Amino acid sequence: MRLAWGLAGQTLASVWRHKLRSFLTMFGIAWGIASLVLMSALCDGFRQGQRKNQSQLGDNIVLVFGGRTEKQAGGQRAGRRVRLEQRDVEAIREQCPAVSVVESELKRQAAVTSDYNAGSFLTLGVTPEYLQLRNLPAAAGRDVSAHDQANGHRVCILGHTVRKQLFEGRQDVLGRRVSINGYPYTVAGLMSEKNQNSSYDGWDNDKILIPQSSLLRDCPPANPDWRPGQVNAIIYRPVSVGRWREAQHQVRAVLGRLHAFDPGDEGAIPLNDSIESAEFFDRVFDATEVFLAVLSLVTLSLGGVGVMNTMMTAVAERTHEIGLRKALGATRRRIMTEFLLEGLLLAVASGLAGFGVVSLLASAVNHLPMPTMFSGLPVRYRTAGLALAALGTVAVLSAFPPAWRACRLTPVEALREER
Repeated sequence: MRLAWGLAGQTLASVWRHKLRSFLTMFGIAWGIASLVLMSALCDGFRQGQRKNQSQLGDNIVLVFGGRTEKQAGGQRAGRRVRLEQRDVEAIREQCPAVSVVESELKRQAAVTSDYNAGSFLTLGVTPEYLQLRNLPAAAGRDVSAHDQANGHRVCILGHTVRKQLFEGRQDVLGRRVSINGYPYTVAGLMSEKNQNSSYDGWDNDKILIPQSSLLRDCPPANPDWRPGQVNAIIYRPVSVGRWREAQHQVRAVLGRLHAFDPGDEGAIPLNDSIESAEFFDRVFDATEVFLAVLSLVTLSLGGVGVMNTMMTAVAERTHEIGLRKALGATRRRIMTEFLLEGLLLAVASGLAGFGVVSLLASAVNHLPMPTMFSGLPVRYRTAGLALAALGTVAVLSAFPPAWRACRLTPVEALREER
């Protein structure tokens, strides 16, 4: 009786040890898959957040500023000031086939008053082409139109902060009058509030948009060195993302010819290329993602070692069963296939559990308010598929040694070992 109880206790302990090993193995594999998918989603969230923040300025745009030459060219000395002009815009439009849209940027600091308050705000002279480049849509009312630009209408679009300061939170702002540099303008539109963390000339919430022709007429430059036809900057967009280098080369060549500087002189016309910046950040995020993926693969490899140990234990515990099955006619291929499938099933079930946990976590996080440079956890099924494929490979390789040991046993050896 004591012997029976002792054998039963040993059997029960063996079963629980096997279950514990299987659980720990499944947990390690699930954690590896979850880490891999989560790290990839985290990198994508920051990548999309950076792109979203960059799009606040405009989608795939390049800003061109006047600078100072750093090289001698055409008999001109280095250190010469380069001032951009409206004729440069026309030349780029005509001579740069890799450029899709180009427009000048004109702005003035103007005194603005309403019936309730006053202030000094950066006022931009815009055209429909400029609005196409910059992300400055009117959330209420309308945008500045080509008709406004052609006829020099005195209409304006107010930024969110400007509206709050001039009208003290009032909602019935559209159609009201404001005075810009002493001239009456009608509020035709209101911009939505922007959550920016970077800008090259101030926050868009603090700006006023008026037709470019109206700006040139009503807001003369305060700088005594300002020349007729001069512009603050030039903005353009390449015809495609893949041709940004070609567009940049063409623009530098045209402006170099017009202003007599070496096109390779980067100081003459500094460029702020959002596409080039996006590619740089993509490389940073890709490198980070690869590094985190390697760490996750190490975890998967440890899970694979767990699979191998679990399967080795299973072979040792089922030696008698293997001997009986081989004695009854089971082939080596069948024994090996069954053990490989068992290991693969163990790994895939663990991986799917890990992926399910990450999906639930991502869904919960994506419903929370997001900071400026983060867009949540976008789980890519392609990444999950690659992770599961890697997991399947690790599982098969890990299960192969115990499966090979099981199929090599002869019935006599198996039955003798069991006894």
